[in-house]
Amino acid sequence: MKLSQFKFRLPDDQVALYPPLHRDECRLMVLHKKSQTIEMFKKDEDGNDLKDENGNPVYLDFRSVLDYFDEDDTFVFNDTKVFPARLYGTKEKTDAKIEVFLLRELNQDMRLWDVLVEPARKIRIGNKLFFNDNGTMVAEVIDNTTSRGRTLRFLYDCPHDEFKKALYSLGEAPLPRYVIDHKDEDGKYDRPATPQDMDDYQCIFAKNEGAVTAPFTGLHFSREMMKRMEIKGINFAYITMHCGLSYFNAIEVEDLTKHKMDSEQVKVDADACGIVNKTKASGHRVCSVGTSVLRTTETAVGTDGMLKEYEGWTSKFIFPPYDFGLSDTLIANFYHPESIFMMSTAAFGGYDLVTEAYQKALKNGYKFGCYGDAMLILND
Repeated sequence: MKLSQFKFRLPDDQVALYPPLHRDECRLMVLHKKSQTIEMFKKDEDGNDLKDENGNPVYLDFRSVLDYFDEDDTFVFNDTKVFPARLYGTKEKTDAKIEVFLLRELNQDMRLWDVLVEPARKIRIGNKLFFNDNGTMVAEVIDNTTSRGRTLRFLYDCPHDEFKKALYSLGEAPLPRYVIDHKDEDGKYDRPATPQDMDDYQCIFAKNEGAVTAPFTGLHFSREMMKRMEIKGINFAYITMHCGLSYFNAIEVEDLTKHKMDSEQVKVDADACGIVNKTKASGHRVCSVGTSVLRTTETAVGTDGMLKEYEGWTSKFIFPPYDFGLSDTLIANFYHPESIFMMSTAAFGGYDLVTEAYQKALKNGYKFGCYGDAMLILND
């Protein structure tokens, strides 16, 4: 497929800048692959669209997901945990403000981190960056890795746990640039990250630290909803993919077969395999919660259609057409044009059906992005 096939105009006011008041209150659209039909509205007892007091149809909300699943079905979640990866420092001598985006720790003992810097043209090997007023958190640039990438050595002499705590206290939630770069009508930035975002931009089941972007779809699940799922007899399986910035790297080739994904660290343990494979063997549904779960399970699935233990890295890029080996159901958000999230969703649901769903979402005011609305894709 071609990159241009995933291009559309997304109005600025349909990008969700904030989460809903409650996690599970976003809209839900349901796609049925075999019948090629789309549901958007709640139904009454006679199967007709339910109307509100003004006679308008009532949209499905995310809590309606449970109506489509039965006892012994399994949801697969990504339990990666986001850390406060975006920091702001000042360059020595010039006091220029520099954004430092932490990617991963390279060496605990030496306090080495792989980072991105902005503006990169001002940051060279040997420069020092200061991150607090008293000058206790200082980093030295020791290597250039990419045009924006640098290796920093933090000059902070204390036990590692204390260092990490101090470093993270200076950071903020790593919200996507389309959120924090949002401008009001006067052209001023009007959506800074807040301390509340570290809670909002974190799945309630997050456990294994290492992500610099949240698995968006998992953000919709509230404790109340997961309790209802548990009561209904739905199983939970957890895999880990530490979501990196490769999801947001612009695709610069028209032919998608020539795009190369960065690698992300993943882990699929025996517990997850046992739960998922038992579900598959019994003929029940396996639902991937988000495209990061799709990438992970498609990396770890065997030729027999069963999930295998795996720990390592994956650079799998999923776009149409693609034959899936494991999941038969997917929950995903509505994503930005030309994003790999959208491509993976279209691979699962079928390009034509997902494109139609996006057109309906645009027409009916659905919200897009990390805090946006969701779709459920069923294989029926």
